[in-house]
Formats: sequence, structure tokens, C-alpha cells
Amino acid sequence: MSVHSLRRPLSEGEPRRSPGGAPVFAALDLGTHNCRLLAAVPADAGFRVVDAFSRIVRLGEGLGQTGVLSEAAMHRAIEALKICAERMKRLDVATQRNVATEACRRAGNCDEFIERVHSEAGLELEIISANEEARLALEGCAPLLESGRRFAVVFDIGGGSTELMWLTIGDSGEPRIEESMSLPYGVVNLAERYGGDRLPEAAYQEIVAKVMKRVAPFEERHGIRDRIAADAVQMLGTSGTVTTLAGVHLKLPRYIRAAVDGAYLTFDDVRTLSRSLAAMGERERAANPCIGPKRADLVVAGCAILEAICATWPVGKLRVADRGVREGILIGLIRGAQAADV
Repeated sequence: MSVHSLRRPLSEGEPRRSPGGAPVFAALDLGTHNCRLLAAVPADAGFRVVDAFSRIVRLGEGLGQTGVLSEAAMHRAIEALKICAERMKRLDVATQRNVATEACRRAGNCDEFIERVHSEAGLELEIISANEEARLALEGCAPLLESGRRFAVVFDIGGGSTELMWLTIGDSGEPRIEESMSLPYGVVNLAERYGGDRLPEAAYQEIVAKVMKRVAPFEERHGIRDRIAADAVQMLGTSGTVTTLAGVHLKLPRYIRAAVDGAYLTFDDVRTLSRSLAAMGERERAANPCIGPKRADLVVAGCAILEAICATWPVGKLRVADRGVREGILIGLIRGAQAADV
């Protein structure tokens, strides 16, 4: 099932009613850094977006040091979730799936938070495994995989973890996950450890080395570099890191999803952009319209993770996906509803 590329409404605007009484499906993804909602109606072979909402909540702030979600972080997340709940109510959503990822998987007070979300926002929040997160991300961005190459490395650099997938692609173009791996490194926990301002070269290289060491057994199990040498591997990335770098590379006057989703970055582009951003201070990065103040302290940590992935698997270029878990959820919900109607 393909996903239509559509211009989305402003995230703080009023949600639009579904046309013609079509059932509305909603996907909510509460991550370590962001709270995101996507609502859509079935259309042709995919769906048409009727509302989108995104807010940076930094749910995982301080989690690496304390092992628990802070009161301030929970409050920020719940306030965003209340907005999501109200928007879904206005749209009269027929079916929804609301998931939480790494921050909730790791937090010692996760149960307390889930109960508060239910009582204060009226939402049932499902904590999904790293494997399920990877599967949903792939489901959402699979339409951007190219035909003609039998293998793919797909990754999602998140706030609290990074998900890696090694895929084989069948003759019909259907991808199959041979193995997925969750790394305990994300932009939030690394930025908190190493700092979010001007990052010294030694610290940057330490992050790269840590990630490469973690992924080395994954490489050895599958011999991915040998497949790369035979020109049989493509790379696809879905995360704020790669979409931000793509926006900066394209010199966009503001972040434009339609320009970024499906764009390509060469590994030379990745290295040049990453080192340039690492050499800047936080205020200088914040001045870029595709970064802004809310991502300025996190983007360099993401760049270091990305450089480690590129160094491990020298494919030469990667495709950028501004789609992922939410789109994967919507595809599954709509597919399930259509199957039930048969």
C-alpha cells in the first residue's frame, strides 16, 4: 500500500473534517523527543492526510541519569497528548493506535505515566517493542525503496535509540526484514552526555566509534559490505537527523516536507554538513531555518550516529524519508479495516 505525498496542514491549526463521511484513522507516536499525530482517510491505494500535529516534548529528558521520566517531561507530554486527543475527537476518528517508544520502554515509572495519560488525556498508550517500532517505520517508508537492488539498510535515528534493519527485497518489490537491531544511542541521550553546544572533535569521534563498535557484529552476521561491493545495497534513512540535513543541504528557506521526502544525500554531503554543524555553536545552528532553536542542541549527536552508519556501510548515498512509524500505523489500520469489510 503506497502513501501519498501531501501538503499537510499547519501543526497548530484546526483539524479538517473528513470529506463525505469517510472513516478517519489516526496514528499517534510518542517518542523520546517528539509527540506526533497523523490522521487520514483511505484514498486509492493508500491514504489522504486530513490532519497532522507535532510538538517537541522531550519526554526522555534526564532519563539517562535518573532512570525515570521527570515530572516536567511528563507534564509536557501529557499537555501535547491532550491536544492530540481533542483533535481526534473533533475528527470523529473511527480507529486509532497510540504508541510510545524508547523513553517509555526504559523508564522505571512508565506504568505511572501510562495511567496519567489515560486519566488526564483520555488516551490508551501502547508501549511497543524495538522490533515493532522498526517494523512500523519500514512499513511507512517502504514506498521509497528503489527497485533493482536486492538488499537495503534502513535506519531510524530517534531521541533515545537508533533502529537498524537489514532487508532483502523480493522479485515483487516486497521488503523483508532479515534482522533488526536497536542501539541505545539517540540524539537526546547523547546530547545530554556530550553537550549540545560546540562539540570537540575528540567527543564527536568517540560517539562515532561507540556506534561503529555496536554495529560491527550486525555487519559480520550478514556480510553487508560484500553486498555493497557488488552494488546490490541501497540505504534509506528516516529520522529528524536525515530530514534536517537534507533541508540544510537544499538551502530551504524553511523546512518543506515535499522537497525533503525522497531526496538523496551523498556520503560526501553527509560528512561535509555534519562537520560544519559540529563546528558551529548552538546559537549559530539555531539560526538555520531547517534546524531552529528546538533542535540546535541535538542535531550534532544525530550527525555522529549517521556518520558511523555511513562509515560502516559505504553505500555512497542514502535516500531521505520524512515518513515512518505513523504512516506505518495508518497503513496497518486501513488494511485491517478493509480486510474486515471483505
